[in-house]
Amino acid sequence: MDYKARAKEITETLERYNYEYYVLDNPSVSDAEYDRLMQELILLEKEHPELVNPLSPTQRVGGKVQDEFKKVTHTRMMLSLANAFNEDDLRDFDRKVREITGLDKVTYMCELKIDGLGMSLVYNKNLIYAATRGDGSVGEDVTSNVVTIKSIPSHIDLEGDFEIRGEVFMPKKSLQNLNEIRQKTGEPLFANARNAAAGSIRQLDSSIAASRKLDAFWYYFVNAKDFNIRYHSEALNKADELGFKTNHERRLCIGIDKVLEYIDEYTEKRPNLEYDIDGIVIKVDDMNLYDKLGYTAKTPRWAIAYKFPPEEVITKLEDVIYTVGRTGKITPNAVLEPVRVAGSLVQRATLHNEDFMMEKGLMIGDYVVLRKAGDVIPEVVRPVVEKRTGLERPIHMITNCPVCGSPLIRKDAMHFCVNPHCEARQIEGIIHYASKDAMDIEGLGEKVAEQFFNQGFFKSIPEIYNLVNHREEIIALDGWKEKSIDNLLTAIEKSKSQSLERVLFGLGIKEVGAKMAKTLARKYLNIDALIATTEEELLEIDDVGPIVARSIVTFFQDENNINKINELKYAGVNFNYLGQTVQAANSYFSGKTVVLTGTLSSMGRKEATELLENLGAKVTGSVSKATDVVVAGVEAGSKLDKANALGITVLDEATFLSLIK
Repeated sequence: MDYKARAKEITETLERYNYEYYVLDNPSVSDAEYDRLMQELILLEKEHPELVNPLSPTQRVGGKVQDEFKKVTHTRMMLSLANAFNEDDLRDFDRKVREITGLDKVTYMCELKIDGLGMSLVYNKNLIYAATRGDGSVGEDVTSNVVTIKSIPSHIDLEGDFEIRGEVFMPKKSLQNLNEIRQKTGEPLFANARNAAAGSIRQLDSSIAASRKLDAFWYYFVNAKDFNIRYHSEALNKADELGFKTNHERRLCIGIDKVLEYIDEYTEKRPNLEYDIDGIVIKVDDMNLYDKLGYTAKTPRWAIAYKFPPEEVITKLEDVIYTVGRTGKITPNAVLEPVRVAGSLVQRATLHNEDFMMEKGLMIGDYVVLRKAGDVIPEVVRPVVEKRTGLERPIHMITNCPVCGSPLIRKDAMHFCVNPHCEARQIEGIIHYASKDAMDIEGLGEKVAEQFFNQGFFKSIPEIYNLVNHREEIIALDGWKEKSIDNLLTAIEKSKSQSLERVLFGLGIKEVGAKMAKTLARKYLNIDALIATTEEELLEIDDVGPIVARSIVTFFQDENNINKINELKYAGVNFNYLGQTVQAANSYFSGKTVVLTGTLSSMGRKEATELLENLGAKVTGSVSKATDVVVAGVEAGSKLDKANALGITVLDEATFLSLIK
């Protein structure tokens, strides 16, 4: 027997069966026959290991464990869409499209907006990689997890490079089954299908992703024009033909009135779908019009996403509790009778500050209208006054810290605990220090920080680096295993080598955000030079005003803060700037205000911004008379138009690259 030919034959047969079962929902063979062929292929690969490859049907059950996900630079930006929230927004979008194209009526493709995780697949016959959207320019290679989704073809019958984008999601039934299992094992439940899908795709162990029963719909054939495809609807049909699962609830609509009818129809059908949607995507069908319609810096002008109005429910405001942030800010929070809204169970919602509660006229015991702002953040809209019984109680803002008992002070609309030793402030400070934009200590989130603080494993930021001394005690806690604590300890050790700007941001200096921290790091290069600076010197830096300068100097005048920095130094934390320190006195960009627009093929927006800042430029987001230079990549939009109108210097990518080199 020619075992290579037999393995190839079985692989192709199993791929066809997967397509029939997971895409067409019309299997042609029994489960037993499918399993028989799979077992035969497993045996062949066991006897001939050279047959095994990552795209084999035998490998799509997961099992690969990675240390981290590699970064992938998208060949074309994964742009987001502008949002429409009502009929007026949609008619305004249609009016602009008709004005630019000169058409009386435009044919639009309407598609359901799947509530999941954006994904890009790149093929050259075989699947090369799958990447998340990331920041639009750079995503993460999650191929090992994506190939566990059986509806995705591992190879396609098409010559040349091919890229398709879509949404990985968790069906409602899969979420229900997953949460039932997690409830039995005592694990926290997933709030909604979107979070579950995103969490599953980012598992380093692909067998976990495989067990989550994810699926995907594909909606954008990126390089369709390379295959002489003119219409988006035609591109979707081609995707169907190639074996991709597209959403067949889509519809071509001629004119905006038909679009509105489609939206009304699926607003009603939404609860009965087998997956979550959060809106409708409307795209101009004729792709030849895309260049004419153009792009803004972040969104195409030929498509828009209609977002469903936030779902509103009524529940009871049972109490108000107060939490303390890392700066001492006191936040009142509504304790609600548990209620399901926009796919998750809600028991808490922020009430922001005393003025917010008074303006809303809220009382404890009120029935209140609740919704999720942007379908994400629980928000109390108003009390239902007509349901009051007379037993409701007024809300009185507290006057002392709920944790340490210190008297609160009011500044503007906010109340603050000013006790620097308040335990709540210490916990929040640790959480901030470990956060992604600061020291990026993966695994040291809010719940873990609170658990370890309460256990006494650490009480301050420097003590994070002594956590290794408590390894055995942590393993003894419920939910902790050797692998999980060792991963956390590795992340803690790795954080020691972060650049100065991250530790500055992590220290929580008032008025110093991530961008200001980078400005300071680039200017002073090490912590000691910054400690020694004066308000006058700080005020010479662009974007540093009197309030920021005073806050920085005050922070470093506090002996407790200096002691904290010294302890971190002793633990081995880096306090030097590790970015490019090229002095840019002779750079073309030195002292100039620069705007980036469009997509650069050689680098992402973030990398280009950093290069320009290292060369002495100030990078801003909008074009004005104060702009000196606009760097225009492909698909540059209104910013380029405005730059030309104002007579501002415009550089194409080739010129830009020659100047930065």
